Amino acid sequence: MTGQRKTFNEINITPLTDIFLVLLIIMMVIAPLLDQQGLNLAVPNLIEVQDEIKDSKLIKVLVTSDDKYILDDTEIPVNELANVIGEQAKVNPDGLLIMTQDDATHGAVVRLMDEARNSGVTNISLTEA
Repeated sequence: MTGQRKTFNEINITPLTDIFLVLLIIMMVIAPLLDQQGLNLAVPNLIEVQDEIKDSKLIKVLVTSDDKYILDDTEIPVNELANVIGEQAKVNPDGLLIMTQDDATHGAVVRLMDEARNSGVTNISLTEA
């Protein structure tokens, strides 16, 4: 018996199979949650701004660095944002132009986009003021 060792020639794949089954179940549970509606964004190319078309009927809202919304030189309170955008959309049907200052937060811009979308605005453009 000295010097002789019995070699191990079998691999047990049962634990590996168990891990794959658990991962499969997790993916089957999570997959339906991932199918949520998002924003369809097209990244524009950088172009020089030409003369503004004067016949354009856009709603122009400025998002300031302290997260305030300015429309026609008047500040819009956050709780009135949906109503004002909805009223302006009836007069200006071409869409919404969001102008942001350098330090405007992403949350403020997204809030404005959501309120505009809920008010029926379908065309939303974004630019730096």
